[in-house]
Amino acid sequence: MSYLADVATLARKDLRLELRARDTLPAMLLFVVSTLVVFHFALPEGADEVAAQGLLWVALVFTALLGLARAWAPERESGALEGLVLAPCDRSAIWLGKAAAVFAFLSAVELVALPAFALFFGSVDAATVAGVVLASIGICAVGTLLAAMAAASRTRELVLPLLFLPLAIPLVVGGVGASVSPEPGRYLAFLALYDAIFSILCWASFEYVVSE
Repeated sequence: MSYLADVATLARKDLRLELRARDTLPAMLLFVVSTLVVFHFALPEGADEVAAQGLLWVALVFTALLGLARAWAPERESGALEGLVLAPCDRSAIWLGKAAAVFAFLSAVELVALPAFALFFGSVDAATVAGVVLASIGICAVGTLLAAMAAASRTRELVLPLLFLPLAIPLVVGGVGASVSPEPGRYLAFLALYDAIFSILCWASFEYVVSE
């Protein structure tokens, strides 16, 4: 129970910082809505559903990347990461708390992005929503770990996309497949398996990432 309390405390800390600063979530919202508006006017009439769904996932992935780039900024700018590492809690709780906060930000963005997509391109069904939720879990799990690795680099703005985007490709494939396939269950199962495997790997390896 103490572990979950540590995770909740760390996640609540990030959420409070964002509510005070308001520098990450507004930028993510503006980016995703602007991207969908541009795609709406750029996509020719009569384009198929696969193309529209692909554009949705491009917008979501790059919006998530924008949020991940700022995920560790408070700790980096104030030098607080060392203090978190030395705190009397399991280091994996730091990763899980940060991932939970990022998931909250991304979920708030998706609550705006999906209705906007439905307005511009067509209806959003249950399979699409389920795919977005499962993919978001994978994005936050993997992205939070990679963002922590990139935070120590001087070229973190370049390192993070190079590390994150190749690992996000399976999530995009699964998300688009769940949206357009007549059998979305296979793609949703693939996303769930991805989430399970990479969440365990990130949870187990975070201690070694912050120790280096």
